Amino acid sequence: MQQFNAKLINLLETLVPHLKVCKIIKSEVTVFLLCTCTTSLMFSFCQAALKKTPLFDFHREQGGKMVEFAGWSMPVQYKDSHIASHMHTREHCSIFDVSHMLQTKVHGKDRVKFMESLVVADIAELKDNQGTLTLFTNEKGGIIDDLIVTKTDQGYLYVVSNAGCAEKDSAHMKGRLAEFKYAGFDVDLEFLDCALIAVQGPTMSRVLQAGLKEDLSKLTFMTSTLATVFEVPDCRVTRCGYTGEDGVEISVPQSRVVELTEKLLTNSEVKLAGLGARDSLRLEAGLCLYGNDIDETTTPVEAALVWTIGKRRRQAKDFPGADIIVPQIKAKTAKKRVGLVSTGPPVRQHTPILSPDGKVIGEVTSGCPSPCLKRNIAMGYVDAAFTKNGTGIQVEVRKKAVPVTVSKMPFVPTKYYSG
Repeated sequence: MQQFNAKLINLLETLVPHLKVCKIIKSEVTVFLLCTCTTSLMFSFCQAALKKTPLFDFHREQGGKMVEFAGWSMPVQYKDSHIASHMHTREHCSIFDVSHMLQTKVHGKDRVKFMESLVVADIAELKDNQGTLTLFTNEKGGIIDDLIVTKTDQGYLYVVSNAGCAEKDSAHMKGRLAEFKYAGFDVDLEFLDCALIAVQGPTMSRVLQAGLKEDLSKLTFMTSTLATVFEVPDCRVTRCGYTGEDGVEISVPQSRVVELTEKLLTNSEVKLAGLGARDSLRLEAGLCLYGNDIDETTTPVEAALVWTIGKRRRQAKDFPGADIIVPQIKAKTAKKRVGLVSTGPPVRQHTPILSPDGKVIGEVTSGCPSPCLKRNIAMGYVDAAFTKNGTGIQVEVRKKAVPVTVSKMPFVPTKYYSG
């Protein structure tokens, strides 16, 4: 016992050189206290190693429970329960910190050509200040990441991509940039250090309009504008989000994001929300989470994301992986992403999906109980023969077969503002 205790003390002194630890160990109670101390210290060190958004201290002050996500310390929830926060977003308005996401500007007269060499969307056809969800694809047709590209009237493209893919995405864009510059094209990248908050929910428009001179009714889904928001200048407001509700994402200078968030929270309609609610909200809306529902082993066709591929791009077959992806549009793929609904035990990621006779036909990629529908929802990939809506199949939960039904998505109707 004393030898074990001595090792604990040595570990503590290694982790915290200035910590004075008594080396006289007399009871198991002390061992427990040392273990608790060590666990607490390790947690603190892990948190210290994580990247922090400009709102990190504010989250802590507001009671945010911080967890690791994509190398960042992010709030999973606040004082309200996950379900209460989810429902508040559906019925009122919530603020999500999404500052961990990668924000990029693409400059130069060849910026559209550059971006179209990486993604499947028709960027050229976008109107000024209009954006689109699109995909980085590789030469094998796999999805490198999903992202939003906005064609601004300020002479640049504004790009927002996932935090978990930030290093991969930036390297991917830099690699292509070097090729373009070598070929003599005019293009440059600017990686932004702005904060980013998402304001989501049916009362968002009323809440935000109070701090805007611009008429928010003219800003429709997937359009963007530069604005001063509640006296905070140089904000980019884009009408989009990851909840299925009407909402905006506001790119704001880091030094002013706490101020803007505090001003929004003065309205009783508005509460803070964390990653827990964000995940269940996006799943109800049928939206993919990169790394779970899409990755470099899935194509846009298999992922039921054909709509992201521009018609001109399909005809020209001039995007990465087009030779594999375009033929899949007409031919059936071996698997496809579908929605699933069930009652009984929750259906979670990696749950096997079974045919009616018990054969494994796929796997769940995301799943949770739906706070709005009061039943289980999930998405996953199944063999092509089982993709029709209404098809009765099974999932294996705790080694028992549970009935599920293939369902269309979104599970909860989206409320994007179209004017």
